[in-house]
Amino acid sequence: MEFTALAPGLGRTILRRDLGSSETDKDMVSGDVKKVVLAYSGGLDTSVILKWLVETYGCEVVTFTADLGQGEEIEPARAKAETFGVKEIFIEDLREEFVRDYVFPMFRANAMYEGVYLLGTSIARPLIAKRQIEIARATGADAVSHGATGKGNDQVRFELGYYALDPDIKVIAPWREWDLTSRTKLIDFAERHQIPITKDKRGDAPFSVDANLLHISAEGKMLEDPWQEPDELVFSRTVAPEDAPDKPTYIEIGFDAGDPISIDGKKMSPATLLTKLNELGGANGVGRLDLVENRFVGMKSRGVYETPGGTVLHTAHRAMESLTLDREAMHLKDELMPRYANLVYNGFWFAPERDMLQALVDKSQERVSGSVRLKLYKGNAVVVGRQSPNSLYSLDHVTFEDDEVYDQRDAEGFIKLQALRLRLANALRD
Repeated sequence: MEFTALAPGLGRTILRRDLGSSETDKDMVSGDVKKVVLAYSGGLDTSVILKWLVETYGCEVVTFTADLGQGEEIEPARAKAETFGVKEIFIEDLREEFVRDYVFPMFRANAMYEGVYLLGTSIARPLIAKRQIEIARATGADAVSHGATGKGNDQVRFELGYYALDPDIKVIAPWREWDLTSRTKLIDFAERHQIPITKDKRGDAPFSVDANLLHISAEGKMLEDPWQEPDELVFSRTVAPEDAPDKPTYIEIGFDAGDPISIDGKKMSPATLLTKLNELGGANGVGRLDLVENRFVGMKSRGVYETPGGTVLHTAHRAMESLTLDREAMHLKDELMPRYANLVYNGFWFAPERDMLQALVDKSQERVSGSVRLKLYKGNAVVVGRQSPNSLYSLDHVTFEDDEVYDQRDAEGFIKLQALRLRLANALRD
């Protein structure tokens, strides 16, 4: 097996394993892992993983549980980890950091994967990965682990984050190693090792859920047939549009340099503001999405997403840009947006090209300040007004009434120059 020296980093030489090697990652880490930081939710999967790590690697496990606004109590994860004898337990409220440093930068870019998906799951993974690496350094751990399956995108997102931040870190991905390949086998393992199982996990769960402050997603089981309409029980953050109030809700969102800072004139922190938008959007049935998407690993999957606050925010931000961005700057952003969205979806948040795009996006947002008024009504977020001290909208130029700033005769030469190549091409065809 060949190794190539790349660059010094983190106080030592970084080595790259030759891609032609047949040695597996498990072979590399098995037997010499001393301590591993596990992204731990306290649910069935990660509880089984915790026990499996100790049995398989004989290592000490540090658990890390992040509160990203998933809407459920996370402190029980502490008690559950303690029952396993875990000595180092990290439970952290990362909601403000999540929205301020990850969600808002992404929304400045108007990022939507495949034109519709607001990347709620994707954007949470780099923060979790970053904290795992930071905790590994603080506790002297030499490995990290996650509960993502070998079929999905999250394994890629987590591990690209790990390696970007610590190229030498050892990564353990149990779903790619163990033989617990079904829900039944997981439950059998849990019962053999006296791992507590919540009652609703004993049967086949109707679908799989992932949640944070930006969105909640549902996949699998009853949703695997893309022809079948999702049952209403799938949705938890939004009322059905037909059941939303008959009277619209009007709100005003204030922006400063591309970021939302207030609702109806009241300034709020990033997480507080997104929480409020979730409440307002959800109550009006805004933000539902039923999508068949292309996973990075190659297969198509069907997901049902609820992103009420994010949908309202995306609509408002586009409206703010329409008033304050130069035409070509706005069009350039729109051309680059799919590339930015793909980077986030595929797990390249810490990649240099994402940093480069972010610098361009942030430069474009310097004058994106002002207010947008929206009407929320039965599943729709409709822009009904926008204003800005940096507005490029000129009533004097655009009016249909008499004006003294625009000579309409100038358009004739403009049109003839634009048409010149078309006329020449047509003459050749004759």
